[in-house]
Formats: sequence, C-alpha cells, structure tokens
Amino acid sequence: MIDVLLKTAASYLLGSILGGLLIARLTGRGDIRSVGSGNPGSTNALRTQGKLFALGVLLIDLGKGWIATRVVPGLSLAPRPAPTAIHEWLPAACGAAVMLGHVYPIWYGLRGGKAVATFIGAVLGLAPRLLIQVLLTWLGVILLTGFVGLASICAAVALPLCVAWTGLASHPPLLAFGVFAAALIVFTHRTNIARMRAGHEPRARRLWLFGRSAAS
Repeated sequence: MIDVLLKTAASYLLGSILGGLLIARLTGRGDIRSVGSGNPGSTNALRTQGKLFALGVLLIDLGKGWIATRVVPGLSLAPRPAPTAIHEWLPAACGAAVMLGHVYPIWYGLRGGKAVATFIGAVLGLAPRLLIQVLLTWLGVILLTGFVGLASICAAVALPLCVAWTGLASHPPLLAFGVFAAALIVFTHRTNIARMRAGHEPRARRLWLFGRSAAS
C-alpha cells in the first residue's frame, strides 16, 4: 500500500504544477487567473496571452496527465511493489490524482483549473485507442454548439460510455477512472453550465459552424 500511496501522492503533486502559472512566472507575466475567465488553462491563456503561451500551457497540462499514467506507475518508490491486483489500479489511480492536483493544486492555494487537458493526457496514457473517440466528441459538440465547456463535458462523459460500448467494461480501473473524470469535469464546469442555462455563455465562433454561417 505504501507504493500506491507514494505514487498517487506523486501524481497529485505533479498535477499541482499548473502550466499557465508556471509559464507566466518564467516569462515575468502576472497570474492569468486574474484575467479573462480566471482559469489557468490553455483556453483562457489563448484568449489573454496569445497562441505561443497557450501552446506551452497545453503541452505542460497534457504532459503531466500522460506522465502520471504511463511513467509514475512504473517507478520504484517503495521497497515492496504493490500486489498485482492493486497494481492494476495504479495507472487509473494516478490519473485521478493528477486531475485532482490540477483542480486543487497545493502549490497555488488549491485554486486550479478545470483539468480538461490533463484528462486528455491521462486518456492518452491509459487508453490511447479511445482518445480519438473522446476528441471527436469534443470537436463534434463544439462545431454544433460553439460551447467549449459543453464540448469538454461531453468529451469526458464519452470516455466511460466508450469503455462500456467497446467491451472494455471488464477492465474496472479504466471504467472507474472514466466515471470519476466525467464527474470531476462536470463539477469544474458548473459555472459554464449555469451560464449556458441563463444564456450568457460565450461561444467559440471561429469553431461554431452556425456562427460562421451567420457571420458570412
């Protein structure tokens, strides 16, 4: 159990490194949580800091999800490795922990982001063959609605549905991670949901098909 605790703790600490705040500090910029939507993720970074900054944020947040699920479980952090039955759950547990770290980062006063990019990185590490379905869901929803938040929610919900649909439900760790990730991302987007219900949520008009039709 020490092995499991150490690796999930390491994943949480890794998740607590927010790409937006790290790059802002290295480049001498202010806290991007104080501008735009207040989110330190790549979407707010793109709107307020530019494409190159946003790309760096995206790569860091994606990378830590992948590292937590593919690299951390294989590290030797304890004298005795976890039993095989428990070890099978380690990648999923580390994926959940890295997402929690992003949402509640210990380095930044437990005030983090929405964990979408970190979720995508974790899926890449856990089940890369399902990533295309997740990304296609995101793209399809944003093209039809223009809502980035709704696209992110639907992409997260698509993972456990794809696990069940493709017969991977016999792999409980992946299914459990999918359900956890979907619930967490719905929770982190609760303000987006409220704004959509009130009709105040902005749309990404460059990606929204109907927005482009209206503009033309």
